[in-house]
Amino acid sequence: MNSPQVQSASSTAPSVDTSWRIIVVGGHTRSIGKTQLACDIISAFPGADWIAGKITQYGHGVCARNGHECDCAPDEHVCAISWERDPGTGTDSSRFLAAGAQQSFWLRTKQGFLAEGMPVLRSALTGQRTRSPNAPRNLILESNTLLQFWRPALYLVVLDPRKPDFKSSARLHLDRASALVLRQPISEFLPQTQAGPVWSGVPDPLLWSKPRFVQELGQPLPPQLVDTVARVLATPV
Repeated sequence: MNSPQVQSASSTAPSVDTSWRIIVVGGHTRSIGKTQLACDIISAFPGADWIAGKITQYGHGVCARNGHECDCAPDEHVCAISWERDPGTGTDSSRFLAAGAQQSFWLRTKQGFLAEGMPVLRSALTGQRTRSPNAPRNLILESNTLLQFWRPALYLVVLDPRKPDFKSSARLHLDRASALVLRQPISEFLPQTQAGPVWSGVPDPLLWSKPRFVQELGQPLPPQLVDTVARVLATPV
């Protein structure tokens, strides 16, 4: 497994310290348990000193400061980041804390302005310390579009064939997935028939070529997936 490397939006953009070990969790649509998968991984490795984050892009007319509709788009509040302090609010970033993350944040950008958010994220992460200052720092992020700028040590893509939507960002980076996490048993997923692809524009051979783990929502992480994450965490950065 390759060590993570940061790819800047421009040659002059600052980089994240190379002692970061990065895991990214993505998915093909909403409400399929991407946050839950990140929480499951955090809980399974409580000694990893996780810093966890969620990256959200908002469309036109929605403010990156608070996510509500406003009339400030597209010139103000291009990006904003906030650190979560309360593990009990029920927000995605608070769920990371409740699962055991040492720190948690939420980065919001306007649609198409993620590049502008990268320096903000890098600056926020600079100087962040863990309980073990000399150990590599482990960063787990919920995002698809981050793959435009960073190459993580592990990129897990959550798929649920009961959901017909397939976001363009997930389709664009699917070939870079380290493994797929299926929300339906393998016997019910990707039937190899003559009926055509499961999702329009997503070739079944690409899906079949990836390592796959089945984890229905509410179930523990499959042992093979735990082993995969453990190998990444044991890889020097």
